[in-house]
Amino acid sequence: MEFRYWPYFCEENLWHLCADERLPVPVEERRVVLITGVRGRFAMRHQRAGSPVLWDYHVVLRARGQIWDLDTTLGLPVDFDDWLSGSFLPAYRDFVPRFRVVDAAVYRETFASDRSHMVGPDGVPLKPHPPWPPIGAGMTLPRFIDMDQAYVGDVLDLERFRRS
Repeated sequence: MEFRYWPYFCEENLWHLCADERLPVPVEERRVVLITGVRGRFAMRHQRAGSPVLWDYHVVLRARGQIWDLDTTLGLPVDFDDWLSGSFLPAYRDFVPRFRVVDAAVYRETFASDRSHMVGPDGVPLKPHPPWPPIGAGMTLPRFIDMDQAYVGDVLDLERFRRS
């Protein structure tokens, strides 16, 4: 099954996936997982962009013990435990992930991106932008990935996320 996808725009890909009626999971059971690092970056393996790759953030969908990570090479969907063990290794201690888990409906209501984070100081896009229009008005992405500030959802470390 093909989903709306554009490389390096996982936050927008997941915004669309949250409402995709083809997923075999009711919308109320879908959770968006925003990942960032304790030091601003984190390492992930088995990604289309490389293995490992250092991301500043990444966004996936979790529901019924499975993960929909449109950038993983582990399969779609992939079992939650398989995704965790395949994606994050303790060897990358300087690049430890943190997770913000948000109801899909809340993410759809509160997410907005003007794509300014993907434009260089010279005004040139860092990566080609998706063909669809930007989502919402303004820019809420920084609030989602700032794990030190209260916002929507729950912030978890790797161990708490594994047990959730």
